[in-house]
Amino acid sequence: MTDLKDATRATAPDTAWQDDVRAGVRHVRDLACLPLSPAEREAAQAAATLHKVRAPKTYLDLIDWNDPADPIRAQVIPSPQELEEADGELGDPIADHEFSPVPRLTHRHGDRVLLFPTYQCAVYCRFCFRKESLTSIGRGYTRKALEPALAYIAGHPEIREVILTGGDPLSLPDNALAEIRARIETIAHVRLLRIHTRVPVALPSRITPGLVEALQGRLMVTVVTHFNHAREITDATEAACRTLRQAGFVLLNQSVLLKGVNDTVEVLEELCRELMYRLGIKPYYLHHGDLARGMAHRRTTIAEGQALVEALRARLSGICNPVYVIDLPEGGGKVPLGPCPIEARDGERWLIRGLDGEVRDYREIVDVREEQPSKNPAAGS
Repeated sequence: MTDLKDATRATAPDTAWQDDVRAGVRHVRDLACLPLSPAEREAAQAAATLHKVRAPKTYLDLIDWNDPADPIRAQVIPSPQELEEADGELGDPIADHEFSPVPRLTHRHGDRVLLFPTYQCAVYCRFCFRKESLTSIGRGYTRKALEPALAYIAGHPEIREVILTGGDPLSLPDNALAEIRARIETIAHVRLLRIHTRVPVALPSRITPGLVEALQGRLMVTVVTHFNHAREITDATEAACRTLRQAGFVLLNQSVLLKGVNDTVEVLEELCRELMYRLGIKPYYLHHGDLARGMAHRRTTIAEGQALVEALRARLSGICNPVYVIDLPEGGGKVPLGPCPIEARDGERWLIRGLDGEVRDYREIVDVREEQPSKNPAAGS
């Protein structure tokens, strides 16, 4: 059997995406090549020694270096504020490790599991809730390393959905992905393969016909992208998402609400419209910032997030609206935080606030009579 190391060595000839990665930032020392002031560079290097730094050239080229508050810069260039750990922040904010019965797998919810084929990413986001795992866990995940996780999935028939995450699964070569997909397909009770990835955003050249072929098979495939700002949507990302759509994959997007990046209704409105109308991606979740260490400067309050999504509901069609959620610590799962429109209830009468802000009286009208049993003896046959 071929392991994932061997698959990595046998990379297919389309290497444009690999060139893009090599031309970008891959190490602390690469920050010296960026147009940063000496003070900014020193501060960024200090933060990058704690948590890895990586960004492909294509993604870096989107940054307006004359704007210190550029939303893409804020997502990938290390900040000295990351070194300021607030009381209550966590190394494992959503309890991945607590719900990991075997290596490389998290089973928090009955019918689905997270599978971690790699802990490497095409781009390392400064706000990532798994950044401590990405920093501490190395590369070289072989098929042997995944065997306990695959055996666990095979032994739990309640599992219907396998979510490839990490790290970024699409940072693996095509033949490694094809091998992982084929192994999962042999497990009869698994019906859907979900892939969480930042690749279509930061490294769209990676979305190739070979990658699509590697993912196609028996399983329904859902690709969950991670766009946070409309500035990340380019002709290249549009082409990449079109390739995924034409392959028959379901496309969803989850964003993180980030102070100074996308915490205005105008920015979120443009992002959600462009995701749906231009890329054909359904805005799925808007995440409240997790309690990752050193990220207090990027978190909004919950009340601010609720006000934003309430404003979005009045501006966007339902298909463009994401669900505002918080991924609770200790494995509590994703819980909707959207403001409740119910003002009061008295029996069958409800007071409900409409999208226009007006509160209206709504009375439930249902048939409460008990259903009479049929007198026709053949009715139940």
